[in-house]
Amino acid sequence: MILYINTKDSKLIKVALKKDGKVIKELTEENEYGSQVLLPLILKLLRTTNTELPTLQGIEVETGPGSFTGIRVGVSVANTLSYSLGILVNGKKTESDLVY
Repeated sequence: MILYINTKDSKLIKVALKKDGKVIKELTEENEYGSQVLLPLILKLLRTTNTELPTLQGIEVETGPGSFTGIRVGVSVANTLSYSLGILVNGKKTESDLVY
């Protein structure tokens, strides 16, 4: 499974789990604090799909264009998870909000 992280909007955070290129589950949260909800949202996504962190095979993270701070937080979380789990992280630059 691939974890997708999108923090490019300063107030809307999206995370998704993908398997074989298809989105299995997507969660979004909107609030005035933006990316501060990223880690709890990832945990919620993993719990609702009965997925454990060690089973992730990779991470995709949105690289913009968008909120500089939001993207920085998303990339930092993706890199940290990638390093700690020993999996690859890939940047993704899309022009729309669709998860591919």
